[in-house]
Amino acid sequence: MRSIHWVMVLAGCVAIGFWIGRGLHSDAPPAVEPAMADEAVLSARDDLSAAERRTIELFSKSRGAIVNIATTGRELNVFTRQVREVQRGVGSGFVWDDKGHIVTNFHVVAGASSAYVTFEDQSQYGARLVGVSPDHDLAVLRIEAHSRDIEALPIGRSANLLVGQHVYAIGNPYGLDHTLTRGLISALDRQITSVSGRPIEGAIQTDAAINPGNSGGPLLDSAGRVIGVNTVIYSPSGASAGIGFAVPIDTVSRVVPQLIAKGKYQPPVIGIETHDRISASLLRNQRVKGVLVLHVRPGSAAQRAGLVATRRDDRGRIVLGDVITAIEGKPIANSNDLFLALEQHEPGDTVEVNLYLRGEQRTVELTLE
Repeated sequence: MRSIHWVMVLAGCVAIGFWIGRGLHSDAPPAVEPAMADEAVLSARDDLSAAERRTIELFSKSRGAIVNIATTGRELNVFTRQVREVQRGVGSGFVWDDKGHIVTNFHVVAGASSAYVTFEDQSQYGARLVGVSPDHDLAVLRIEAHSRDIEALPIGRSANLLVGQHVYAIGNPYGLDHTLTRGLISALDRQITSVSGRPIEGAIQTDAAINPGNSGGPLLDSAGRVIGVNTVIYSPSGASAGIGFAVPIDTVSRVVPQLIAKGKYQPPVIGIETHDRISASLLRNQRVKGVLVLHVRPGSAAQRAGLVATRRDDRGRIVLGDVITAIEGKPIANSNDLFLALEQHEPGDTVEVNLYLRGEQRTVELTLE
């Protein structure tokens, strides 16, 4: 019996040695302790280039302040006459301040009855519309979130940008939340048309991939500062073709505070009324291009500066008034030019206006209201 016992022990040792040997020579990877796994990940990250590390850090710091915006609208069933909420679309946005204000595009929320904001951690908030500016394709929403739960993105400048700078777009193309794309500033000072038909001047052109759903998301510089709000792509197919545009942050920084404070944007005015078609018709035979002053509002800056309105004489003939030809040296050919020239200033600024009145030119100064 003792002989059988020792034989069995010896056989067991041989079997154990066999299986250990197989384990040592197996193609399957050996089990790794958690600490070893962490070291392996860190080792892999050590292989990243400096540029990759900067991009990863930028995304990591920024993504918490970038949101997905889903909107709904009311739809009437023509048969049952019942109204129901249906999804209208999705877009992107970003945290503007610690009070819960979210900046996005006007066209993302236009016509919606409600909107929902979703953060990277999938926390969702119902959003209230604070203000819109269709002329700039901008809107501000507000959510009720504790200030310590949200962090705003740093705001940069667009006046000192250079063609060739690296830029980054983070948004929700086709509903794929928190997608990062990278590109260059392809051109500056582009003019695009807003949903209201007004021009947006100084737009940033980029080849960073921007697709439906990116609208309202931030365009960031390499320091992670917002330099624009992605708004539109140029593409016959509707998909990214390497030509995207963003509203410059200098414009956004001028408009958004007014939307938060007043619910709308009020550009500075001089107190006149004009009309492009009428101006073009009445000035057809004149040797001047500009905006014809059709009416001067009583008590306005224009009246105080002595601007002359167009009128009819005692015989019913049209007597042309002043033609605005330039503001601060910038030529004015139509009402859009006038709108853009005034937008570069704040109420209270004094500007120099060049006028033409029946063959005579003069310059006046007036204070914007």
